[in-house]
Amino acid sequence: MGVAREPALDVFRGATVALMILVNNPGSWNALYPPLAHAAWHGVTPTDLVFPFFLFAVGHALALVMPPLLAQPPRVFWLRVARRSALIFALGLLLNAAPFVRWDAAGELVLRDWSQLRIMGVLQRIALCFGAAAAVVWWAERRTARPDRAVLGVVAALLLGYQALCVALGAPGDPYSLQGWFGTAWDKALLGESHLYRGEGLPFDPEGLASTPPAVAQVLLGWWAGRRLAQGAVDARAVARLFTAAVVLGVLAYAWQLGMPLNKKIWTSSYVLLTSALAMAALAALLHLLHHGARPDGRPARATWGWVALCTWFGRNPLGLFVLAGLVPRFLGLLRWPAGTAADGSPRWTSPLPWVHDHVATPLAALASADPRLASLTFAVLHLAAYAALAAWLHRRRLYWRI
Repeated sequence: MGVAREPALDVFRGATVALMILVNNPGSWNALYPPLAHAAWHGVTPTDLVFPFFLFAVGHALALVMPPLLAQPPRVFWLRVARRSALIFALGLLLNAAPFVRWDAAGELVLRDWSQLRIMGVLQRIALCFGAAAAVVWWAERRTARPDRAVLGVVAALLLGYQALCVALGAPGDPYSLQGWFGTAWDKALLGESHLYRGEGLPFDPEGLASTPPAVAQVLLGWWAGRRLAQGAVDARAVARLFTAAVVLGVLAYAWQLGMPLNKKIWTSSYVLLTSALAMAALAALLHLLHHGARPDGRPARATWGWVALCTWFGRNPLGLFVLAGLVPRFLGLLRWPAGTAADGSPRWTSPLPWVHDHVATPLAALASADPRLASLTFAVLHLAAYAALAAWLHRRRLYWRI
C-alpha cells in the first residue's frame, strides 16, 4: 500500500512550478525587479528559492511512492527508477535542443549546431537527483535499522564532502568564486567545454555534474520530511515538529554560511540548508492552513481558496506544464514578421511573444507606470495566466501527465 496523497504537497509543488514559469518568462531579461532575478553570484533572492523548493518537493513525493516500490522485487524497482530518470533527462535534452532549427543571417531556416548543445539543465538535474536519492533511500530502507538517521548521515556526508572538495581543489583563498570553483574543470572534462552553459560569459554550468551531489542532499531532506509526516497523523504536533526542523536547519545554514557562502550557481552546502529550511517552513504553513485552518467542509477558508486551487492545478501536472512552458516560446520564436528597420539599416523582426510584450503588456503597464520592469512583469503574469487556464482545464478533465 502506498501513502495517501497529501494535498499540501500538490499546493507546494504547484506554487513552485507557477513561480518557475513566472520568473523564466519575463517580457525582457533587461528589465527585472530585483526579487525576480537570480543573485549575481553570492546571496539569495526569492527567485533562487524556486529550483531548490522543487527538488525538495521531488524528495517529498519520493517518500510517498517508495513504499509500493520497495514492495517490488529489486529488479522491478531499479528498472522503474532508471526509466523515470532517463525519461526526465531526455525531456531536458529535448528542451535544450528545441526548436532544432534557427534563422540564419540570410533569413533561411537551418539546423542548429549540435556541437554546441548544452547537456545539463533543470530537468537533467532533477533526473540525476531523483535517481541518486532513490538509490540512497532503497539502501537505507533495505539495509539499515533506522532509515531516517541513515539518510541524514548521507546528507551530512554529501554536504561536508562537497565543501571539502571545494576547499581542497578550488583556488587557494578563493574557492567559491566563478574562476576559483573546482567544478568547472570537472564539468569540462566530463561533459566537454562546448556543451556547458555560457550565461556567465564563460563555460560554466550552474546545473553541472560537479554541483549535483549537494542537490541530491536537497532531495533527501525532502524525503526525510515527507517520511516523517507519513508516519503519523498530520496534526498540530506534526506541523510543529516540521517547523522545528526548519528552524534547526536555518540556524545551521546561518552558521555554515560564515565559512561557505550562500550560492545557488555552485549549489553550496549552506544554500542547501537554508533553502531546505525555508521549504520546510513553507510546507508546515501549508499543512496548518489545509488541515487546521479549514472550514467544517474541509476546504480552506474562502479568502485563501482561490490561490490554493490555482496551485493545486499546477501541482497535479508539474512536469507537463514546465516542459510546455519551455517548449512553446522556443517554437513560437520561429514565427516572425517584419517590424521596421534597425539603426544600421538591417530589417527588424518580431514574433508572437515579443509582440504581446510590446503591444499588450507594455500599454497595460503604462496605465500605472512607465517603468519597463512593470511591463516585463505584466507580460510574465499574462503568460502565467495562460498556463493557469490550461492547468485548470486539464484538472477538470482529470488529465494528468505521469512518467
